[in-house]
Amino acid sequence: MRPLHLRAIRAVAISLIGLLAACSLVRFGYNHGESLTYWWLNGYADFESEQEPQVRREIDQLFAWHRKTQLKDYIQLFGHAQSQLTQPVTPAETLALYEELKKRAWIIIEQALPALADLALSLSPQQIAHIEKKFASNNDDYRKDYLHRDLDHRQKHRYKKIMQQAEYWFGNFSREQEALIRQASDARPLNNELWMEERLLRQRDMIAMLKKIQTEKPSKELTMSMLRKYVQSALERSDRLEQQAFFDNSRDATAQLAALIINTATPAQKARAMKNLQNWRDNFSVLAAQAN
Repeated sequence: MRPLHLRAIRAVAISLIGLLAACSLVRFGYNHGESLTYWWLNGYADFESEQEPQVRREIDQLFAWHRKTQLKDYIQLFGHAQSQLTQPVTPAETLALYEELKKRAWIIIEQALPALADLALSLSPQQIAHIEKKFASNNDDYRKDYLHRDLDHRQKHRYKKIMQQAEYWFGNFSREQEALIRQASDARPLNNELWMEERLLRQRDMIAMLKKIQTEKPSKELTMSMLRKYVQSALERSDRLEQQAFFDNSRDATAQLAALIINTATPAQKARAMKNLQNWRDNFSVLAAQAN
């Protein structure tokens, strides 16, 4: 498991919390999450043959733990989201839901840390170099998608991604609704260069940490502490205080956008969202029962 790459850790969390966008595929995606996670991580790690059994075993154990202990909590969280659709939603409430999801991601990370530390200590210089190459390739894709063209193109690209998510939950929107959503979307701070700068900083920090662990071979406990500190810094951006205003404003504007989408939805659109949420709850109920 390319243990120390933040995206690798997030991949596990995303796989567990909601790997697939369509509810009809949730059960399939989650039940095959171990293989999907291994495939994704191997793209970064380029595992050696002697590493593969341990990596697969740790991933299997993590998913087994999650199915047995966490899915019932997710069912309750989705039920809370359903109740919010029955009344006007404030940006503060959407932020609160985000914080709840982040707490659950941390639970997964903490559970995975011992295995991640063991794997981090086993990385070779060649594997770290492979991660650097993967970073470079991903960065080229990011530049192509987000750093080209003018401001209007970038805003339109961001708006289309928001609409894809909104239409999954609520269905089609009227032109009047789309105009309101586009206005709120464009009002969000946009600085793709800053995101790229942040991206490169995190990657450099990751590589530096991996190399330090590889050469110094610290204790497992110290390695876990290094991992935890890195993930916290990456998620909170706590060491980028000079840029904190942008990140805070971006978060708050996105919360306002989410509240607007919910509050401008018609009864029929909200009914569709309620049904989608119920499908997730039902699928997770089946998965939780199968684990026990």
